[in-house]
Amino acid sequence: MSEQAKADVPLLEVTNVTAGYGRGPAILNGANLTVAPGQVQCIIGPNGAGKSTLLKAIVGMLPLRTGEIRFKGERIDGLRPDEVLRKGICFVPQERALFPKMTVRENLRMGGYVLEDKAQLEERIESVLEQFPILRERAHQHAGTMSGGQQQMLAMARTLIIEPQIVMLDEPSLGLAPQIVEQMFAIMHMLRDRGMTVILVEQNAIVGLKNSDWGTVLDLGTTLFEGPARQVLDDPRIQELYLGKSAAAA
Repeated sequence: MSEQAKADVPLLEVTNVTAGYGRGPAILNGANLTVAPGQVQCIIGPNGAGKSTLLKAIVGMLPLRTGEIRFKGERIDGLRPDEVLRKGICFVPQERALFPKMTVRENLRMGGYVLEDKAQLEERIESVLEQFPILRERAHQHAGTMSGGQQQMLAMARTLIIEPQIVMLDEPSLGLAPQIVEQMFAIMHMLRDRGMTVILVEQNAIVGLKNSDWGTVLDLGTTLFEGPARQVLDDPRIQELYLGKSAAAA
């Protein structure tokens, strides 16, 4: 493949994906997703649309029934979650998946378990603690005793240990106070500015889109629309169906 051809390949591409849990009905019904590098991309849609399921399918937690998932042009569907992680795609689930009885530093160390060079791992932990002073202050505190906002910050900071190319966040603002939500989106923008791509599923669609570069609308497991986040916010049909009347003033 020529250099120009490589440049034209999306960072992540989901094509006609169908997937479900066990022998149950399909949750994703031909879902598509195209992700460009260096953007914050927000996936919105009603409850049950398949948003979280799509993220799980991308990282290998859920096998595909049909379709393809390509990362930098190479197929990754069929890989185990740890193999997808090694490729450079990190997933922060809705429940944050922290180790509550481990300290902040120990949780950060677990975030880099795929790194074989332990000296490099400690250097990256120190770098992350420099960026998140509150985590340095609480480095020896058990993660389960921290506030919800601090736990979410730790979950996001932990993704930096392996320096991924894509960070995927499932409902990062869930249950957090508005001020903490602002901090979460500020961290996402920081990740983007560092060259990472952020994909988030966000139930608070208006806030999510306002803080994103690109928007995707998913419903009944099917991708209905993709475009610039502002365009999604301004679309009257999307406002009526998915955003509510308050979107007009957004």
